[in-house]
Amino acid sequence: MNQEVDIYTETMAKVYADQGHWSKAAKIYGYLLAKEPLRRDLAKALAEAEKKMGDSRPRDPELLVPLFQEWIELLFKNQELQKLKRLKSRY
Repeated sequence: MNQEVDIYTETMAKVYADQGHWSKAAKIYGYLLAKEPLRRDLAKALAEAEKKMGDSRPRDPELLVPLFQEWIELLFKNQELQKLKRLKSRY
């Protein structure tokens, strides 16, 4: 048996969830639920962890606007640098 799987316990999943490591918690809850499919508490905990994983994206798309602006500016600067390098290599 895989040593990592040996420590897959409900307590470990709760610790990961409490720390905000939702994907790790979901992985463990999924493993435990596969072993005990009738446990509603594990199914509920898995659903909650999966929901929290989806909630980690930015809430407001407007928060991405400054990042895209900076990215576009860097693309233009890079393009200009490439032009200068080509000119320099000619002379």
